[in-house]
Amino acid sequence: MARKSWNLDRRDVVKGAGIALALPLLDSMTSDAAIRSAVRQPPKRMVVTYISYGVYEPQAEDGKHHDWSWWPCDRPGALTFNKSTAPFEPLREYVSYLRGLDHPGGYGMGGHSSGDVFATGADMSGSETKNNISVEQLAAKVHGDKTRYSSLVLGSEGGTGSYGMAKTLSHYGPGRPIPAMHRPQEIFNRLFRPYAAKTVNDVRAELKREASVLDAMMENYRQLHGKLGKADQRKMEEYLQTVRALEQRVERTSAWTHQPLPRVDTKGLNLEASYADPVEYIRCMYDLLFLALRTDTTRFASFMTESEHSTGNEVGAFATRVLGYKGATHDIAHKRPAESGLWDNWRAQQHAYFLQRLRDTSEGDGNMLDNTVVLWGSAHPHGSHSTKQYPIQLAGGNRLGFKHGMFHDFRGNQWKPLSNLFVSMLNAVDVPVEKFADSTGNLSQLMAG
Repeated sequence: MARKSWNLDRRDVVKGAGIALALPLLDSMTSDAAIRSAVRQPPKRMVVTYISYGVYEPQAEDGKHHDWSWWPCDRPGALTFNKSTAPFEPLREYVSYLRGLDHPGGYGMGGHSSGDVFATGADMSGSETKNNISVEQLAAKVHGDKTRYSSLVLGSEGGTGSYGMAKTLSHYGPGRPIPAMHRPQEIFNRLFRPYAAKTVNDVRAELKREASVLDAMMENYRQLHGKLGKADQRKMEEYLQTVRALEQRVERTSAWTHQPLPRVDTKGLNLEASYADPVEYIRCMYDLLFLALRTDTTRFASFMTESEHSTGNEVGAFATRVLGYKGATHDIAHKRPAESGLWDNWRAQQHAYFLQRLRDTSEGDGNMLDNTVVLWGSAHPHGSHSTKQYPIQLAGGNRLGFKHGMFHDFRGNQWKPLSNLFVSMLNAVDVPVEKFADSTGNLSQLMAG
């Protein structure tokens, strides 16, 4: 098809020295046929988010559902919303609540440790001595090569933590947690300014040197392998997994230096946001996550908004700053003061802000939330330190096969492992698995048709 006089070419707007910055894909840059194709095939995405220390689950004295319960209603069926869950009412057709799901592999870990297996379903207190792959990383393993970064791992506290004290939701596989990023400016730079002041040629030269070093390491291993005993060979194989991962990173980064970086509008984005203002900080993190998805820099992400061991750090003081509560955030979950419902409502406001941004962003003939499935919840349900019946909300993915607006109760003889939901989530983003962790099938109750 001939190019129309008003069509733009990306080359017309990205010329210049150094790194080229790509504009968003504008209608005027494409033919009508290309626009129709883009409408038909928007990216399919998955996000896993986490809150800690449980949720407020009081019982009303009159037998009615409590206004400040984390659960919006108490009977299966169409959603109604109470005071605690009011921020999600405008998103009614995009959210579902699931009660009774959990990971049996977390039963023996205790409430303050079960967050480790929220996204993995691993049995770390039993058959698996090391944590296994997380659900979004399995999706990234299959489709992560389609974007500059296979995944984005965020956490309000950063790093990995340790066994039973995780500060990240994401894991590559046995014994390989992925450090969470928590500083807004560093996250922004990694996503949109990865080369800093270097030119593309400088970066490529560095990558070439790194590849040469890795090649030499592999050659040394091949020469040494036959001289090692079985035990040492096993140790070397574990070491080589790291080397191979570095090789893949070098190859991937080198390939993406040939693609322009996205240009983003930072208006309203406070990259200096700190713990001193919890609303500003959490929303900035959600904004960065949104921008990463919006620019198709990645399609799979996790965000641990709080760890189960934040009492000793500034994140553990968020409730004090937000509500004026005279105690640690941990105490709101366990001592059940009057502010407990307000705390849950505050957390709901922040997550609803992210979902609404996705909902308000047009994509194809729908919106971004239609094409993004978002899990939000905790593996530490309430103040008794129980590790059963997680509080779970699923949102989005309406064009990926999910149907919403319902409260589902899987307690009693309806119980299913949370991993069944993970199977459905994976299938929805074109990862055709029949099993994940301890799953016994999928969760067909949430699927349309």
